[in-house]
Amino acid sequence: MIGKLSGRIDYRGGDHVLVDVRGVGYIVYVSDRTMAALPAIGQAAALYTELLVREDNLQLFGFTSLVEKEWHRLLMRVQGIGAKASMAILGTLGPDGVSRAIALGDWNSVKAAPGVGPKIAQRVVNELKDKAPAVMAMGTSGQASVPEDAVVEVIEPAAAPVATPPVNNSSAQAEALSALQNLGYAPGEAAGAIAQASGEAPDADTSSLIRTALNLLAPKG
Repeated sequence: MIGKLSGRIDYRGGDHVLVDVRGVGYIVYVSDRTMAALPAIGQAAALYTELLVREDNLQLFGFTSLVEKEWHRLLMRVQGIGAKASMAILGTLGPDGVSRAIALGDWNSVKAAPGVGPKIAQRVVNELKDKAPAVMAMGTSGQASVPEDAVVEVIEPAAAPVATPPVNNSSAQAEALSALQNLGYAPGEAAGAIAQASGEAPDADTSSLIRTALNLLAPKG
């Protein structure tokens, strides 16, 4: 399986790009956000990829980070979500937005994606809410980078995140704090929210702490 492509943008379509890797062109479908983040034609680019195999077609989908790729993989597991809907959700919310919406149970944000109705949006949140902390903890370290010779690389797919088991609260606090900082919250405000959430529920696990802290940090009014 091709897990990552590094090459040069040869063509930009409405929902896909053609990446030239040493003379071999790969058509890669991307979300609107990923398309906007890619460089101009002729410039070097790198994308993590996921291969969709159908009876009559093979399609590559591209992502700028492992978090985006992981959310695509998880979204595709939800009944009623195909590749088009997954890319629409990621294009509308971005990977961090998907993390926040699912962690908070905010299905209305998911519903904002084109072609995603309320029932499907609620199903996405209900089925993936326990996955959010593990994906959020991946942070921004997995950004696709371009090697100097822009060759094709094959990497192992990201390991499937698992629901966070009950742990002692100090460990859960550290994991939740890391997840919030990965989402861009300042260390001070993240730590304050985690401390308050932990005080309200001393035995809370990582997932619960993250959801409570996000609610505390959400703009009021």
